[in-house]
Amino acid sequence: MSTDEHAPGAGTLERPPGDPPSRPSPWRRMWLWGVAHAVDDLYQGLVPASVPYFVLDRHYGYVAASGLTMAATLGSAVPQPFIGLAVDRMRLGWLAAAGVAIAGTGLGLAGLAGSYWLVWTLILVSGLGVSMFHPAAGKGARETAGDSAAAMSVFAAGGSVGFFMAPVLATPALMSMGVGALALFIPPALLVGFVLFRRRPRQGADAAVATARSGTDHWPPFLVLTGIEVVRSVAFTGVNTFIGLYWIRHLHASREVAGAALACFLVGGVCGTLLGGRIADRIGLVRTVQLGGVVALPALAGLRLVPGAAFPLLFAVLSGVALNIPFAVLVKLGQDYLPTRPGTAAGVTLGLGVSVGGLIAPVFGLVARAYGPQGVFVALCGVPVAALVLGRFLVEPSGANGNSPSPRQDGTKR
Repeated sequence: MSTDEHAPGAGTLERPPGDPPSRPSPWRRMWLWGVAHAVDDLYQGLVPASVPYFVLDRHYGYVAASGLTMAATLGSAVPQPFIGLAVDRMRLGWLAAAGVAIAGTGLGLAGLAGSYWLVWTLILVSGLGVSMFHPAAGKGARETAGDSAAAMSVFAAGGSVGFFMAPVLATPALMSMGVGALALFIPPALLVGFVLFRRRPRQGADAAVATARSGTDHWPPFLVLTGIEVVRSVAFTGVNTFIGLYWIRHLHASREVAGAALACFLVGGVCGTLLGGRIADRIGLVRTVQLGGVVALPALAGLRLVPGAAFPLLFAVLSGVALNIPFAVLVKLGQDYLPTRPGTAAGVTLGLGVSVGGLIAPVFGLVARAYGPQGVFVALCGVPVAALVLGRFLVEPSGANGNSPSPRQDGTKR
């Protein structure tokens, strides 16, 4: 029996007129940006992983050791908004490639340097490489992802993977070879930098994309969003810094279990980043950010209140998931609020907003000195409340260009 090959249900592969062309999966579209982000943020994670070995091998004091962390933070956080401005105004398609190459080379050479100040300077240079990467990569990743939050979550999750892999890869090498083992991490940076440089947009493509960007920048909601990213960063940094001490000194667990707790938290962060992108494509960007604040409260409370050394590991995973659900969404939402400044938005949300948590860490150190690590986790339970309050002032952008804030569901505008 013959059938019309164009009839519905006939199994034809032809697309009906007017249907949009199918697009590759988020991973196929974003794999290079995700891998590049993982390699770049690997070098951010290698700094805290290597500091104890600088103390052991070079006999640095605690003040000198903390100075290395400060150098990385200064290099990676402060310049990013300014580099973002430059990315938005000039054709700098090569900057992401140069950034990841400098980040890896600087840190690798720091392991071979002799004097303290040379080590400090090289770590600062490595941080500057991170600063160069994030705004340019955030802009390029958004152009590749389009309006898909799930696709942007692949890029954002790459950074979480890099942070997670840093101690996993570095600890065995540092234990066997000392800080000189950092030089082994130079080749991945050069390889990824070379691939990014070969695949950089040409001048014509850059001009076409720049012409396509239009809309009105909305600074008030962007500033609110930046506040939420800072709050998220403070909570994430607090857990990341003190979760091991909490397991050892309060839950009386072994160092191995404490390490497992940190791993559970970081793996949860990767899963939460990917999950947040999927959720945002279904319920909207603003609701996803607000959801992250809601679920973070019980997750952190469970982490603090559940007794024993094993069962709280579940809440370590859940805390990582909850705190990272908004991560990729905040990056995309920031670029929607500043449609003509995607590099600036990425520099603030990926760079300054994420790194500010490290500047607040000494406050938690004072709390831990007075009340122990458990006191830090009591304080952390209150941090998501600030994100919930700020989340009420966010607006859903109307579209990819963010021309105007969208109305609330009750029909009024915020």
